[in-house]
Amino acid sequence: MTAIESADHGSHDEHRQEPPTAAHDADGHQGHDKHAGHDPAMFRRLFWWNLLLAVPVLAFSSQIQDWFGYSIEAGWTDWIPPVLGTVIYLWGGRPFLAGAVTEIRQRVPGMMLLIALAITVAHVSSLASSLGWGDLDFWWELAALITVMLFGHWQEMKAIGQAQGALAALVELLPDTAERVTESGTEEVAASELTPGDVVLVRPGGRVPADGVVAAGDASFDESMITGESRPVHRREGDRVVAGTVSTDSSVRVRVDAVGDDTALAGIQRMVAAAQQSQSRTQALADRAAAALFYLATTVAVGTLIVWVLAGDGAEGVIRTVTVLVIACPHALGLAIPLVISISTASSARAGILVKDRLALERMRTVDAVLFDKTGTLTKGNHAVIDHVGVNGQTADRALALAAAAEVDSEHPIARAIVAAARSRGDIPMADDFDALTGRGVAASVEGHRVAVGGPALLDHLGLDEPAALTETTDRWRQRGGSVLYVTRDDVVVGALTLADEIRPESAAAVEALHARGKQVVLITGDARQVADGVAAELGIDEVFAEVLPQDKDSKVTELQERGLRVAMVGDGVNDAPALARADVGIAIGAGTDVAIESAGVVLASSDPRSVTGVIDLSAATYAKMIQNLVWATAYNILAIPIAAGAFAFAGLNLPPAAAALAMSASTIIVAANAQLLRRLDLRPEPLAPTITSETAISCRPAA
Repeated sequence: MTAIESADHGSHDEHRQEPPTAAHDADGHQGHDKHAGHDPAMFRRLFWWNLLLAVPVLAFSSQIQDWFGYSIEAGWTDWIPPVLGTVIYLWGGRPFLAGAVTEIRQRVPGMMLLIALAITVAHVSSLASSLGWGDLDFWWELAALITVMLFGHWQEMKAIGQAQGALAALVELLPDTAERVTESGTEEVAASELTPGDVVLVRPGGRVPADGVVAAGDASFDESMITGESRPVHRREGDRVVAGTVSTDSSVRVRVDAVGDDTALAGIQRMVAAAQQSQSRTQALADRAAAALFYLATTVAVGTLIVWVLAGDGAEGVIRTVTVLVIACPHALGLAIPLVISISTASSARAGILVKDRLALERMRTVDAVLFDKTGTLTKGNHAVIDHVGVNGQTADRALALAAAAEVDSEHPIARAIVAAARSRGDIPMADDFDALTGRGVAASVEGHRVAVGGPALLDHLGLDEPAALTETTDRWRQRGGSVLYVTRDDVVVGALTLADEIRPESAAAVEALHARGKQVVLITGDARQVADGVAAELGIDEVFAEVLPQDKDSKVTELQERGLRVAMVGDGVNDAPALARADVGIAIGAGTDVAIESAGVVLASSDPRSVTGVIDLSAATYAKMIQNLVWATAYNILAIPIAAGAFAFAGLNLPPAAAALAMSASTIIVAANAQLLRRLDLRPEPLAPTITSETAISCRPAA
């Protein structure tokens, strides 16, 4: 079972899954969603209704009438502010009161308790005044305060909802119905009714309803929603496809082998949700700051009341106390980090970067060296014809075509690579009388000539020497770690070709981009030194660890760390797991439909090594937004609390409770808007320019 598949399954529906909330982190503590069960629609509804109720409260307030120079002479209207103000307190203030109760029960006092204290002090004082027990009438302030707070929370929840909506959007990639193939044709069924073993028809432009294997046909698939790869990927019979991807040009039949929670898409959802809910060092700092701010605010509020009462102005003391409690709410501080994390992890998932561990993401910006496993990471992990030449009157492509004709009936991986290279350049001649030369190569009759393909052992078998015109070329191939095969026709060498594990076209750009970011690039492989050095030289890699056994890869990570380097390890195989765990950041690459390694903190769904730079950029941008939000939220409170307490009242600088609520809400909205700027970060690698290759033809006279 893959890492995605083995992740803890939540209580999802078999096909349609509800996006997880971020109400609690992995440790069970409250996260940034302090309003569990609430949503933007609820706060929007409460805001508009309480705004309607607040208008008559303000209109019939004696203080407002004095300010604007009008008077409403009717004794019964004196009860409009108390009645409607109490309704606003109990109805509009209910989310805050309920949140305060939750914080008290969990022994984590925070913003909801501060808000609840503020509106309760204002309500009790105003109610006592209306009943003739004092002269502290704050009904209009209470109504305005709660209305503004509801507006601020509506905007906050909307921002959070947008971040979590990116996660929920993954579910929408799945089609509602599927065409299941039957003995009599096809039938339309709900996608949730599919079971492993079913065969479904995916038409051009249609989405794959479940993970599976192409059973018939071939087509190009848009997999950008899963891997971040912008170019369509060609899939043929036997290749895997995943739910949510789109067939762009042809119909294929897919044999289903995973549905519901077992699909790669469901696994990606779980990984993103887990990352959004996991703790981080910066989040822990913000939580401690928010807790400290609560105690600071309550201390300052009590001190403010005492000072103003001793100064002989109890009414102003109550107003200042309420203002301090409101403006000191650590709302912006509580939102600063979680919203950044929600947006960054959801946005990165759309680019094929799946963050399993937020600590790993935070550390990525500080790495000094990126250690790449070679096979399957910087290379494609399979043989390919890297170069080919022709001699004795044959062009390079003609020599390759002859080799392919002799190899076309072979199932050997090298034979398939030769045939694929030849087909990409033209037609392959017909051949018969195929013969496997054990330990030497293959031979066949091609257009009336005996053609053989093999290594140096073939030349020894035929009693031939390597033509002098080939020596320089083949020596260069061997120095780069390639294997050399010769092509003969009627016992005359007419060409040669070299095969090697093909370097991914994106690898050079990845190394260049890492160098541009000041990172050292290191290669580690179990291959021979000659092969490793050839790859490193072509890509411009700084250091090479060659001939390393799988069980020793983690020791090489330790060696780099002992030099004082912070190391990110990038690998694609199970044998890389110890090294991935040992590294400061473990990155599993090329996960695609078969993700990955439990030891990795970050999983790259595509095989493009340039995505590693996307992780670095994401880490740096996420950290910058966290710090910006923390600085803003902290500075805001440091400046606002003394003003709210009335420390500058001597200079005529006072802050009404409603204005404090507006300032607090504005601070929260600023933090949310700053976090939203992360959406502008483009993590997808640029498409590579087409590569122009030139073939080499070497001519010399046939040997006498």
